[in-house]
Amino acid sequence: MKFATKAVHAGVEPDPSTGAIMTPIFQTSTYVQAAPGDHKGYEYSRTHNPTRTALQKALAALENGKHGLCFATGMASIDAVVKLLKPGDEVVSTNDLYGGTYRLFTKVFEPFGVKFKFVDMADAANVAAAITPRTKLVWVETPTNPTLRIVDIAAIAKLTKGKDILLAVDNTFASPYLQNPLDLGADLVMHSVTKFLGGHSDVVMGALIMNDDTLLERLAFLQNSCGATPGPQDCFLVLRGLKTLHLRLERHCTNGRAVAEFLAKHPKVGKVYWPGLPSHPNHEVAKRQMRDFGGMMSFTIKGDRMEDAMHFLRTCKLFSLAESLGGVESLMGHPASMTHASIPREERERTGVTDSLIRLSVGVEDADDLIADLAKALG
Repeated sequence: MKFATKAVHAGVEPDPSTGAIMTPIFQTSTYVQAAPGDHKGYEYSRTHNPTRTALQKALAALENGKHGLCFATGMASIDAVVKLLKPGDEVVSTNDLYGGTYRLFTKVFEPFGVKFKFVDMADAANVAAAITPRTKLVWVETPTNPTLRIVDIAAIAKLTKGKDILLAVDNTFASPYLQNPLDLGADLVMHSVTKFLGGHSDVVMGALIMNDDTLLERLAFLQNSCGATPGPQDCFLVLRGLKTLHLRLERHCTNGRAVAEFLAKHPKVGKVYWPGLPSHPNHEVAKRQMRDFGGMMSFTIKGDRMEDAMHFLRTCKLFSLAESLGGVESLMGHPASMTHASIPREERERTGVTDSLIRLSVGVEDADDLIADLAKALG
């Protein structure tokens, strides 16, 4: 079954009681049992909910995976993965990653004795050098947030294969429409469902997708025991959003290319970070493991002055200044003061998160209008 068909139909069956083509919102906390333990597969909605079950099946299908688990937020899903570890274990992570992930790793789990190493994963040799007998998890973002670095998933998988090391990939920026890490050797895929999967800036959620039955069992135990599960209304909204995922991403990609090429030629723009540009480091890897290059990008303004970035952000009209990404509307952010403010200045600047770096989530509006908005702000 091809992707567009899966996006519309995966995980969804007509409701057997009414024939409703849309999965009902099972707004219930508990389920009646004929006798203790004699039930229809549902006991309590923290553990299972039919609307959530349908969504988990749909997400697994889109990632070519066997199992899916949904969490209340993207951060809750990452939290569950790190809870698989114990004190003394080591994690090798990309050094250019979402600030919330960095904060969770360093401020929450490091005090419990889990050690984190942050390396430039654009070169797999850096990962190989960081792995030790204590390494139990390799955490990859690709494309990374916010400088859109590309990590060769298959090359990293060769380093972890056959070892007691879990390879997890945050696939939020790409979405399963553009990239399927499980097919490239990853053990686990994470999504901030809030972004492209939901697609309409109206829900907050996270998800994990995997093939291994034992890994599912361990993570499902944490999902139920820790309780960070999404409600049925949110699951319904994401199920609805998935039906247009392929259509939205096609337009995100088309608009993304137009905006990136405009920025690359503008005299006031310094660097442009978009993996579809031939000048982008690891562009060839992106071509190999992605179907297209998406609508996420970042750029700097020449001179790298904070005041120039602030002027740009105040002047744009169609690009709204806001946290998050992946909605149908175009958004912009200032990583140094917003999404990555929790990362120490020296560390973030080493990865390219400078004062003038601006991140764009290019929406599905008319590309000419978006470019006109950017041109005015840069002028």
